[in-house]
Amino acid sequence: MDLISKILYELWNTPMSYKGTRVNLFGLPIFKNHSSGSVRTTLSRLRKKGIIDNGDRGWHLTHAGKKYMKKKLDSLRQFSDSFTKDTSKNLIVMFDIPETKKAEREWFRWHLKKFNYVMIQKSVWVGPAPLPTDFLNYLKEIKLKNCVKTFKLAKSYDILK
Repeated sequence: MDLISKILYELWNTPMSYKGTRVNLFGLPIFKNHSSGSVRTTLSRLRKKGIIDNGDRGWHLTHAGKKYMKKKLDSLRQFSDSFTKDTSKNLIVMFDIPETKKAEREWFRWHLKKFNYVMIQKSVWVGPAPLPTDFLNYLKEIKLKNCVKTFKLAKSYDILK
């Protein structure tokens, strides 16, 4: 987990501080593995972006920060399938997910691998049909559905050829 994620996670979950320093349930400093300068710089950047703010009760997430964290936590949603490695590969998935949604693109590729899809090109994959319904509904929810196209093959794709 990178420093930004750690800071935002702690602001989301930890209401405790001691002498201005965030501490865990046992009173131990949370960011002991990072230099104070690194933490200060990261806090400053997050404040400039409007994700966090330093009020009279210390650092806290803004409304935009809570929205950002919710999106981050939702992007970790996991899906399962009932396909085995032997299942015939009869669906082509092509996608063009914008560079601004790089994390979502990597999440999408990770799930295709999990669903036993094989990469033909970076954005062209072949695997078993159909993709799980809850996965497709989630793509619609996170506004990726229009970036993904599927094509049913008349004959199964043979990987060995």
